[in-house]
Amino acid sequence: MNEHDMRDDTMTGVDPGRLDDQQLMKELETIHRTRHDTLLYGSNDALRAHNDRMARLEGEWLRRNPRRPVAAGRTREGARERGCGQGAAPGG
Repeated sequence: MNEHDMRDDTMTGVDPGRLDDQQLMKELETIHRTRHDTLLYGSNDALRAHNDRMARLEGEWLRRNPRRPVAAGRTREGARERGCGQGAAPGG
């Protein structure tokens, strides 16, 4: 049998490396949209599968986009700058 058997397809989806860029983005959008419900209401097995699938999809996206733009506010330094002079409460 090949490196990716049908059980993997039905249990965890198609190998992210086999998806084109558009398919990969669609899979990422879907898994992020379903994340909250899976966390709140999914079984332990469902959450474990969701975690694994999300990590595989995100890892593939990062592999393809190693030089993605990073917003300054999404770094540790940017977060520290946001915290300077602000109260603990939102908007404070």
